[in-house]
Amino acid sequence: MTSKHFLLAGLLIGASLVASLSGCGPSDPSEKAASGAAETQAASALTAAGSSFAAPLISRWMKRYGEQHPDLALSYASVGSGEGIKRFIAGEVAIGATDAPLKPEEIAQIDGAFAQLPITGGMIALAYNLPGVDGPLNLPRDVYVDIFLNKIHRWDDPRIQAANPGLALPSKLIQVVARRDSSGTTFAFTNHLASIAPAWAEQYSVGKQIGWPSGTMLASGNEGVAQRVKITHGAIGYVEAGFARRLHLPLAWLENRTGGLIAPTADTGQRALADGSDAMPEDLSVTVPDPEGARSYPIVTFTWALVRSDYPEPFNTRAVHDFLRWTLTEGQAQAADLGFVPLPETLARASLLELDGLSGIAR
Repeated sequence: MTSKHFLLAGLLIGASLVASLSGCGPSDPSEKAASGAAETQAASALTAAGSSFAAPLISRWMKRYGEQHPDLALSYASVGSGEGIKRFIAGEVAIGATDAPLKPEEIAQIDGAFAQLPITGGMIALAYNLPGVDGPLNLPRDVYVDIFLNKIHRWDDPRIQAANPGLALPSKLIQVVARRDSSGTTFAFTNHLASIAPAWAEQYSVGKQIGWPSGTMLASGNEGVAQRVKITHGAIGYVEAGFARRLHLPLAWLENRTGGLIAPTADTGQRALADGSDAMPEDLSVTVPDPEGARSYPIVTFTWALVRSDYPEPFNTRAVHDFLRWTLTEGQAQAADLGFVPLPETLARASLLELDGLSGIAR
């Protein structure tokens, strides 16, 4: 037999096998459709979207948790807090992640019972790009407010130099970098500025998205701001501390409410999130715009997870709640090396109790 005959025989046998196997499946078209749907839904969807601030940690959580639960299809979209809230309200994702608590008008749009749970904390750092300047750079609170108000324009301004007598600061224009998208990081930063500076409160107030002074360079996402600072000599921008560290950007030491100049570290961040209290908080949506404590870093924020009490398909309510319960327990240990701040113990416990109440679990 020639090679052509072997090939033809093989094709005929293969066709016969396919026909035979096909006959073993559902003969009714609706049965075939049901079978395909079952395969598609074999992995339960667990989707989340929102905060770019917490994106590295949430993505890590999903990777680690997914390794333990291969039956789940986990995904996170780092689209900013504002967009994450919109997608949660619309029911497009199981979890919305936001660095700003919901406004009353946003709460009114959510059908059914839900909760906003703090799941991690972080520090908003002022990253800068000053080649040849060996830091740390000290920035008193009235100075960094005026930099972002566009009232201080050069790095060798006498007020900056007075706070840094040992540094040779260049006569270079300050290039301020801020967020253009709707951002919980912007909310937390402007919430801090408004709480310490009446001039800021009067002129710009607080928001996830504001009209920055003319000349401000704009970028999307924490990663966008960090990258823009990295490539722009003379730049300064507000960004989640971990993003800046991963790009090897220097971070300013900022003056806190007691007058101390404080570096953003896990210890100073956790002190700030506790806000000088060991008591269990009653309101999980409270912000900390200007923390108490002599060793507290001055600009911190929580990231909240928006979660429903009950989900329609394709989401699985128990899977969503179990994932969040894991982030509030085992997952907290994975925060620090990415530059995030594990929740104070009392706050983590309060979040767990709120989640248990949502799930109908009595403790």
